[in-house]
Amino acid sequence: MKCKIKHSLIAVGVVLLGQSCVPTLPTQRNAQVALPTQFQPTSVADTLTLAQLQWKEYFNDGNLAALIEEALQNNQELNIVMQEIEISRNEITARKGEYLPFVGLRAGAAVDKVGKYTRMGAVEEGLEIMPEKHFPTPLSDFIANAAASWELDVWRKLRNAKKVAALKYLATTEGKNFLVTNLVAEIAYSYYELLALDNLLEIIQQNIEIQNNAYQIVKKEKESAKASQLAVNRFEAQLLNTQNLQYAVMQRITEAENRINFLLGRPPQPIARHSQQFFDISLGSIQAGIPSQLLVNRPDIRQAELELQAARLNVQVAKANFYPAFRITAGIGFQAFQPAYLLGPESVIYSLAGDAVAPLINRNAIKAAYFNANAQQIQALYRYGQTVLNGYVEVLNQLAKANNYSKSYQTKKREVDILIQSVDIANSLYRSARADYMEVLLTQREALNEKLELVEVKAKLLESKVGLYRALGGGWR
Repeated sequence: MKCKIKHSLIAVGVVLLGQSCVPTLPTQRNAQVALPTQFQPTSVADTLTLAQLQWKEYFNDGNLAALIEEALQNNQELNIVMQEIEISRNEITARKGEYLPFVGLRAGAAVDKVGKYTRMGAVEEGLEIMPEKHFPTPLSDFIANAAASWELDVWRKLRNAKKVAALKYLATTEGKNFLVTNLVAEIAYSYYELLALDNLLEIIQQNIEIQNNAYQIVKKEKESAKASQLAVNRFEAQLLNTQNLQYAVMQRITEAENRINFLLGRPPQPIARHSQQFFDISLGSIQAGIPSQLLVNRPDIRQAELELQAARLNVQVAKANFYPAFRITAGIGFQAFQPAYLLGPESVIYSLAGDAVAPLINRNAIKAAYFNANAQQIQALYRYGQTVLNGYVEVLNQLAKANNYSKSYQTKKREVDILIQSVDIANSLYRSARADYMEVLLTQREALNEKLELVEVKAKLLESKVGLYRALGGGWR
């Protein structure tokens, strides 16, 4: 008899496994990310990188540090991501519980009366609970028991699902770090932009004063018949044009301040800053390290890598759905029709059962989930390669930007110095009647434009300072 049962179980297992064959997936791909050994062919490979510096040490500005500190506490988007991390952590707990036994307690009471002229009524009429004592009418039912069920994780489906949840939690954490990197960079960008706009406004106001003085001189010369009304009109028009420039800069200052306040999660208010130190901020040493360090330092690359690992495990989880699922159920407790009999040994009930279920017909949904998991894995693979390449290109762009704008700033500064001298020379020549008013106007206009461009070039240089730090993966530590 035992041999027959054993052979029957083996036969059932063979049938179930035979029905659980897995479809063939397309050709698998591996992550192919080939990075050069250094960022620039002429540079010497050096593992020192700006990404290892904390943002307080890198930016070295008390006002900027205070803004970043407040943003890390109050930024709404960052706080939203922190809740996503909490959700991911709870998902791990949920997945872990799925491969542990489920145990529940039950207590209940019921009453039931069947018709006398029915099968159950006739049975109860002919049966006695004990000698000369029939079933009570109506019949009460009291029960108290514990029940357990446990799905055996033979194919590691549930444990792999828990690992997927853990990897997604880590990926969410890296996503938070990447958001911190971008937040620090965005505040630094806006802060330096604010300093640049302050200097633009100051230069415009200085030129308004210079041009107003020249305008007043021309007006007096016109009164003494040394200049024409045309000259007066041209000087006045240039003065008005310069005065008009300051309003656009004021608007940009307001928007920059409000943008910083928004990032800090607070209502609009003045931003503390030392605008006069704008031209004294240095680019600092450019230590880019080596390209392979991006895989460790950039949170977005680490996030893409973790998401790729989770996608690969998801394929295994989807694959396990083709195999039989084994479950054990058990229960023990007490049941009687009167509370007085509930705890007696005669009222003990128990059960133990095991089953195996495998998909047999119409497995389209399982196949679709399996192929989707594989497609998502390939997506994650491409996304990982794209993220690595994007990080490498960003560093190259910022290195080039720092180099080019450093040279541009030095060139532009010499040009501005020459034009400032030219303004003084043009005014002297005009007063001695050795130059006409057009030369003075053109020289003043050129000097103003070049001063404004000098501020813009300095702003671009500081953008490269922030951009390089962000591209290398700095700011989240």
